[in-house]
Amino acid sequence: MNFTAKQIAELVNGIIEGNPDVSVNKLSKIEEGEVNSLSFLSNPLYTQYIYNTNASIVIVNKSFFPEHDVKTTLIKVDNAELAFVKLLEVYNQIKYNKIGVSKMAYIAETASVGENLYLGEFAFIGENVVIGKNVKIYPQVYLGDNTIVGDNTIIFAGVKVYSDNKIGKNCIIHSGTVIGSDGFRFIPEHEGNKKVPQIGNVVIEDDVEIGANCAIDRATLGSTILHKGVKFDNLIHIAHNVEVGENTYIAANVVIAGSTKIGKNCMFSGQVGIVGHLNIADGTIIAAQSGISKSITKKGEGYMGSPAFEVGKYRKSYIHFRNLPDLVQRIDKLEKNKDA
Repeated sequence: MNFTAKQIAELVNGIIEGNPDVSVNKLSKIEEGEVNSLSFLSNPLYTQYIYNTNASIVIVNKSFFPEHDVKTTLIKVDNAELAFVKLLEVYNQIKYNKIGVSKMAYIAETASVGENLYLGEFAFIGENVVIGKNVKIYPQVYLGDNTIVGDNTIIFAGVKVYSDNKIGKNCIIHSGTVIGSDGFRFIPEHEGNKKVPQIGNVVIEDDVEIGANCAIDRATLGSTILHKGVKFDNLIHIAHNVEVGENTYIAANVVIAGSTKIGKNCMFSGQVGIVGHLNIADGTIIAAQSGISKSITKKGEGYMGSPAFEVGKYRKSYIHFRNLPDLVQRIDKLEKNKDA
């Protein structure tokens, strides 16, 4: 689909410098710009590329004034990066605007589906499933019995949702993710370990995004809960009865053990591990590869290390960690001198 500079400027409330009728049909990075492509410039480090780019249209900040001639059409906006994000959203809406049920999909007779449903090949919709309006379900998705999916949610290919789980409105769940698998809980016995039945569910509230190949375990009793606005990267494991607070962001390879409660507006970097039955305060920031072994009660603090402690103390301590070999040598030397 083609868009002219004039149409794009209207979408982002921009000012055109150049040809308003030039059109684009694809997106590109400014350093790799091609004819008929749209790009943007916000980072000053990339300014050099605007003078040679072949992109037909480039979105720039209003504060940008070229020092040399440019052959591309410019669209000036208050914030080039945000304007480009808005265009990406429009692009995705067009790209994923699929409607229709494949003849090779299965919908149980007791299921209820809303209007404008897209259901891809070999998708399976179980008994008593309720699906809202404008939902996109890609091929090979499995929705177990009694699952609820809210309006405008997108579930990409290969996602598996076990029975009795709830997914809110405007959610995005990426390929390979499993929602509602059993929590890992066993009781030791003389003849082996006794599995504890997991009869709870998973509740995912509105505006949640879950990356690829995540595992969200169902609760033993009650619910494992991802609250509104939670964002997950890929390869994250959430154990049974965990609760993740609103607008918390979690990067790849994070593991949160059972029954831990995470506050609102937290940010966890990659490969963080959190043991079970803890409480993590609102606004907590945890650096990559940190291990959390006790509850965090003070809001808005940063933590680092394994076992983790406050970032400021960690950085001061790290200076001593690096100097430990020299300190040991000095102590050994003092001990020898004392004995002499």
